[in-house]
Amino acid sequence: MKKELQNNPIGVFDSGVGGLTVVKELAKILPNENIIYFGDTARVPYGTKSKDAVIRFSNEIVGFLMDRKVKLILVACNTASAMALNEISKKVDVKTVGVIESGVFAAISASKRKKIGVIGTEATIKSGAYEKNIKRFDKNIKVINHACPLFVPLAEEGWINNQASKIIAVEYLKSIKNSGADTVILGCTHYPLLKKVIYEVLGRKIKLIDSASEVAKKVKNILEEENLINPSNKKGRKEFFVSDAPQKFKKLGEMFLNEKIVTVTKVNIEGKYV
Repeated sequence: MKKELQNNPIGVFDSGVGGLTVVKELAKILPNENIIYFGDTARVPYGTKSKDAVIRFSNEIVGFLMDRKVKLILVACNTASAMALNEISKKVDVKTVGVIESGVFAAISASKRKKIGVIGTEATIKSGAYEKNIKRFDKNIKVINHACPLFVPLAEEGWINNQASKIIAVEYLKSIKNSGADTVILGCTHYPLLKKVIYEVLGRKIKLIDSASEVAKKVKNILEEENLINPSNKKGRKEFFVSDAPQKFKKLGEMFLNEKIVTVTKVNIEGKYV
């Protein structure tokens, strides 16, 4: 049965365009894998939504991906990973992977001072998911959390390195900068797009942990263990679906992936996979 699934795609979803940072890393490390991406652009951002809403949105997207015979689901959204991953895992018979644990392992390994900053959406920070996971492995690590809700709309607008993003970053990152943290987890897949501005504010000595590259390694390990690696030597195919604004997604997506996106398909999944 496993061999029959090898050619099937990996399903990736996020609240918007940010999860493309994960797709980019997946394509680097697993160039022959087919990927189906769903960006919930009609309901972005997830970080300001209730837990019930995030679970409902996630279940609808997972239903859509399962219809397309995906062999693994990667939740490329920190808010959905924090709030909905357990629910999703119970409902599907394929492996489900979130972005939080991979980022935690990398941060613990990187931090010399045992002071780790976490920036994310309001919902991710409020959930305490990163802090709980960090403390599970090392109770002595000090965790400094800060919500940066405007970073998502900045990334979605493509305002990733201008005066507005700099002013907002200075305000948001004050507590992290003053805390003495030597490592900062970018607790949202949109945030790597703002890396340049974040480095400008925090300084280059800080270690920024981008969950995208870490979770891509985890997916590769799982596919190898489960004998699900695509044996094809052809470059993998990418398909993109969104719940709204396909042209805007295409324009930003090409900038983030550094490649041409041929088609972005708009689909309405609301209420269809509950």
